[in-house]
Amino acid sequence: MATVAVVAAALPTAVAAQEKTPPYWASVASGQAMMRTGPGRNFPGVWLYQRRDLPIRVLKVFPNWRYVEDPDGVRGWMLVTLLSDRRTAIVKGSQPRPLYAKPDEGSRLKYHVEPGVVGRVDSCGSGWCRLKVNGDRTGYVHITDIWGVSDGEAVK
Repeated sequence: MATVAVVAAALPTAVAAQEKTPPYWASVASGQAMMRTGPGRNFPGVWLYQRRDLPIRVLKVFPNWRYVEDPDGVRGWMLVTLLSDRRTAIVKGSQPRPLYAKPDEGSRLKYHVEPGVVGRVDSCGSGWCRLKVNGDRTGYVHITDIWGVSDGEAVK
């Protein structure tokens, strides 16, 4: 009975990822996701992602496959079931970025977030995103300091 509930809970995410019109943001849903040179399991794998929640930009749609771009600009095909519509972002740059208590540089500095850290995007607006990292550490970061949200995009 518990197995059925888990499968049923995962379906809306996969269905939502299949119905969007590109380009749109998604994330790696599982611990392992293979990027391929074409839309089919018969195409060679070019990269094995082993980072759940890594943000991915979906550029094209093919039945059950998505042509995607990763944070490093690498492009290829992924099976749609390996993607989630959960919004995530990765901290970019070469220096730690500040995470503030409020969407204001004058507010209290809560944390410094290292480049490469992946967090879940709760909301974005007016150049700021509320980012949750390491499960319970939440704060606001400049949209320009992350990859996974388009400039000027509002996320609710």
